[in-house]
Amino acid sequence: MTMRHPVPASLDNPLYYQENMDVLVSWVVTHHGDLLTGPERTRLSEFAGLETGPRALLTRMVMRTGELFRADKLRYPELPVPESEALRVLVQAGWLDRAPELSLDDLFRLFTLAELRPVFADWLQQQGHPKTLGKAQMLDLLAESFSSPRVLEDWLPGGAEASDVVQLQDMALFDRIRLMFFGNLRQSWTDFVLVELGVQQFESVPFTPASRAFQQRAEVDCYLQMHQCRERLDSGEPAVDVWPDVPAPVDNAWLTSRRDRLLLELGRQAERQGEPELALQVWGGSGHRDAWLKQLRLLERMKRYERAWAMACQRLASEPDDAEAQGLARVLKRLAKKVGAEQPDPVDNPLLNEFTLTVPKPDTGTVELAALQSLSTVDAPVFYVENTLINALFGLLCWPVIFRPLPGAFFHPFHVGPADLTREDFVTRRQPGFDERLRLLETGAYRQAILQTFRDKSGIANPFVLWPAVNEALLIHALDSIPPAHLNDLFLRLLDNLREHRSGFPDLIRFVPGAKAPEQRYEMIEVKGPGDRLQDHQIRWLQFFARRGIPASVCYVRWQGDGECP
Repeated sequence: MTMRHPVPASLDNPLYYQENMDVLVSWVVTHHGDLLTGPERTRLSEFAGLETGPRALLTRMVMRTGELFRADKLRYPELPVPESEALRVLVQAGWLDRAPELSLDDLFRLFTLAELRPVFADWLQQQGHPKTLGKAQMLDLLAESFSSPRVLEDWLPGGAEASDVVQLQDMALFDRIRLMFFGNLRQSWTDFVLVELGVQQFESVPFTPASRAFQQRAEVDCYLQMHQCRERLDSGEPAVDVWPDVPAPVDNAWLTSRRDRLLLELGRQAERQGEPELALQVWGGSGHRDAWLKQLRLLERMKRYERAWAMACQRLASEPDDAEAQGLARVLKRLAKKVGAEQPDPVDNPLLNEFTLTVPKPDTGTVELAALQSLSTVDAPVFYVENTLINALFGLLCWPVIFRPLPGAFFHPFHVGPADLTREDFVTRRQPGFDERLRLLETGAYRQAILQTFRDKSGIANPFVLWPAVNEALLIHALDSIPPAHLNDLFLRLLDNLREHRSGFPDLIRFVPGAKAPEQRYEMIEVKGPGDRLQDHQIRWLQFFARRGIPASVCYVRWQGDGECP
């Protein structure tokens, strides 16, 4: 299997899912073949060598939940051969086991109540139970007496031939290649196999051995082990039992980030399960940005005020971002009373520009649209942009940096954006590149760079650019009106916390082309209808605007005739 330019299938082909699976398998073999064992590579080669019908049926089964299937329920009319023939080939080639052992739970999951009642009718009658029991009740009663797994013909004597059960034999291999393709096990096969990828354009990112997230097979094993730990937590297993099986820290930044997130969740579970000391230990070993605040709050609940105060002061000295600082200020205020320390200086939050707009209540449409229509004039047009405009300007200016092929950023050719976008080290790993692009704001070259990228990349997926909401005329308005110093401030705050700061921008922007001073040529306007309030992340953006001299206001809309102030 070799491939250079993978082409996704069209939905016009009824077997498009099979073509997409072939693309996925071929991609992994081509780019990660050295991380597979010899038998694994041989098995994938055998998969590629299957005739279309059996290969398509196997793909359908891999995509479904679980490993056990009733043969009589596998119905795919698009297959070029009967399902029975495809099953025969797959059994003969060892992809399916035709006589797996089934637990009682398996049996009840695969068969209907009507099919199961005759099987257990005599036993239930002997035990004095009515024949009208529901499925769940029957299963509970049978669980202790029928605890041993057995093959289907032993469960259903004489009826197995009509209802064969088969079991997939290579799901561990398919899960491994799914991980190497997606870079996670959160995404399912349907996220690729059943998507018409041809309707979306993707940035072409060079994929080299050096840019791979996984450099060694042991790293794939480490990820799979962490995934198993998370599944055990999700199933309710005590955190104290899972903790010993968490892999030790690894020298791989991408895997370290995954491990930090696992520890964050493990600590949550430990606290809920009455294991506060374990929670503190686990969070202390996590580099996740939320772990320190969780430790702090837990120490406060445990009345370890001195330790919590010292930790909070240390964190404050590290210059946390504004969202962290807001939470930290609340904790410090409470802790100061407990440790006899002086109250921290209150944050000097600037006053926000606010005004009230009274308009007729529209029969249809949103409050933002009503405000836009009232505020917009020929000389000062208003546009509804919310989070789209500033993000798009940033995404267009920094396009080459966003799509830089760093390890753990791109796993296949169909990424909307880098996989590590919200990871804590996303910016630091690309800091020189971002610095270089932001310097264009100082030289004046940014304008041409943004417009040229818009023309060259139009329609290509970018996590910061919502193409239907952006057009060249809007960009030109923005570039004519927003001073580069303001764009620099906005972009730097975005980079400070991409996960939090990509949202919270005001709804509207008004351009005033005739204004003499640069800071008077535009204004961002957050619209709030009757009874609506500013959210925390919106307040933080508005306070940032006020500190930086970026023109922004809050427009409180009231309806004519209501007589109710917002």
